[in-house]
Amino acid sequence: MTAAATGVPERLTALVQALRSHGIRIGTGETVDAGRAIEALGLTDRERVREGLAAALLHSEGQRPVFDPVFDLYFPRGIGAPDTKDTSGTGRGFDRDDLRDRLAAALAANDQAMLAQLAAEAVDGMGGYGTRPGSGGAGGSGGAGGSDGWSSHQTLSRLRPETLLARILAGIRQGTAEDDFTDRLTADEIRRRIESFRGQVRTEARRRIAERRGADEIARRAIAPTADRVDFLIAGRAQLDELRRTVQPLARKLATRLAARRRRAARGHIDLRRTLRGSLSTGGIPMRPVLRRRRPARPELVLLCDVSGSVSGFANFTMLLVQALHDQFSKVRVFAFVNRVDEVTDLIARGTSDPEGLGSRIISGAAVTGYHGSSDYGSSLGEFTERYADAVTSRSTVFVLGDARTNMSDPNVPALRTIASRARKVYWLNPERRAQWQTGDSAAGTYAELVEMYECRNARQLSALIARLLPV
Repeated sequence: MTAAATGVPERLTALVQALRSHGIRIGTGETVDAGRAIEALGLTDRERVREGLAAALLHSEGQRPVFDPVFDLYFPRGIGAPDTKDTSGTGRGFDRDDLRDRLAAALAANDQAMLAQLAAEAVDGMGGYGTRPGSGGAGGSGGAGGSDGWSSHQTLSRLRPETLLARILAGIRQGTAEDDFTDRLTADEIRRRIESFRGQVRTEARRRIAERRGADEIARRAIAPTADRVDFLIAGRAQLDELRRTVQPLARKLATRLAARRRRAARGHIDLRRTLRGSLSTGGIPMRPVLRRRRPARPELVLLCDVSGSVSGFANFTMLLVQALHDQFSKVRVFAFVNRVDEVTDLIARGTSDPEGLGSRIISGAAVTGYHGSSDYGSSLGEFTERYADAVTSRSTVFVLGDARTNMSDPNVPALRTIASRARKVYWLNPERRAQWQTGDSAAGTYAELVEMYECRNARQLSALIARLLPV
């Protein structure tokens, strides 16, 4: 899709398709509502259009980090490189110090229009790299027509807007008598504005690349996915925080599904003998099938979680999710390990109001590490069978959470075999890609011969597996 050759309906359709490719569920009715929103709002106020489309298409605030950059691609601020001091494509005439002076003034005044203009000038003057044939431009000098592409990282590295904080604060303090508290608030506000400007630079660079390569390609490759589609092993702190905020809503949804499954399962299967006996009065026609009722008994759940640094985010989120579902089971027991194992059921129950600090509470409050700090599945599984064998019964479903990387230690297959023989069912959720199993120090293939192992790389996969595998 070329930005200059499409109309509003095509842009809206492409926007919806790009959002769907990132896992945001948008139906036909919502798309129609978005079209009506544009018709009602008009196109004169771009930010109003942004908010109108977000209200029509999105289901949660957590989807905004995906929506906003995709919106900027399909409804850009402008088409083509902006008019700047340098129009020759050579970089001559661009004054970095002058731009920094104007940027400091705009940040101090919170002048959004000027900040948008300065972001465009910065990318034009410092973000270009390479030289298109016949342009006459110098490599890396930027310019409206002489660059192979634009880099927001290069722009921000050269401009360094974060170094303007002290200058802006000094200008604001002149003639005022602010106390320390007010001063800190002002500094935090300026930092927020600087970060917002950095986002505008990134948006401007993406827009220009999209004009050349196509918005569809950039939307597919350059937009970060929603938090529930980010791999646990590479998720940043902000994404893990977002996931922790979704624990309770996700748990309520899963609890509803489990309750429905339990109601269906409680109806039982046909008791053939009693049905045939009852059909004697109707000449052998089974008019009234008799069901063999199941005894209502909620199952037990046991979690055995690797909380070492490599997989701690995955384990912590799963523990919080299962804890939120505890009413669905007669008993839930949670055990954490690195190279030793300890029960942390009480730690999780007490920490539901503060999920962010769960990992640190487990590490400091439970005996999960011994003489070294690396994962040791063999010794942990062995210690679990020795100390906590009574936690696993014929009614227990056991979930093992971890990447199965033993750091070249003995995987202790007999210990896992013992757990599997005592449990109703054992499932292993592995946050690594299946292609990485049994590579390096991974014993995933060995363990998978004993228990069912599933790839579980993100929260979306986890919720689907929990809904399918949890016993009823």
